Amino acid sequence: MWIVLPWALLAVLAVLLLAASWGDLTARTIPNGLNLAIALLATPFWWANGLPFWPDVALQVGVAALVFAVFAGAFAIGAMGGGDVKLIGALALWLPWPAVLALLVIMSLAGGALTLAMLIRKRLARTAGALEIPYGVAIAFGGLWLISERFLYQFG
Repeated sequence: MWIVLPWALLAVLAVLLLAASWGDLTARTIPNGLNLAIALLATPFWWANGLPFWPDVALQVGVAALVFAVFAGAFAIGAMGGGDVKLIGALALWLPWPAVLALLVIMSLAGGALTLAMLIRKRLARTAGALEIPYGVAIAFGGLWLISERFLYQFG
C-alpha cells in the first residue's frame, strides 16, 4: 500500500495544478487554499518517499523559499501575480533542486509561448487595455511536464 502513496499524491498534485491553471485562465486568480493544499501535501510526499529531514527536506524547503523570494520580487515590480508566486513556491516544495531548475526553464518557455499567443489574440481582436497573462497556466504546465516524466520514464 505504501508504495502507491507517492503516486497517489502526485496524481492529487496533478489535479490541483489543473485546477490552478483553470482558475487562472478563467478568473485570473489562483485561490490561496489551493496553493496551501499544494504546499501542505508536500510533507506526506516527502514522508512517503523516505526523504530524511536533513539534508533532503531542509534543502527542498530552502530551494522553495529561494524561488518564492525571487518571484516575490517579480510580484513587487508588478511582473507577476501573487497567486502565481505562491504556486511556484508551493510546487518547488515537491521537487529536488535539479527539477526546480528544469521547472523554471519549462515554465519560462511555456510562459513565453502563452504570452505570444495572447498578444496575437489581443491584436487580432483589437481590444484595449493591458495584457494579462495567466502565468499559472505556464507554472502548471511545467509541473505537469515533470510529473509526467516520473510516470513515463519509470522503466528507463
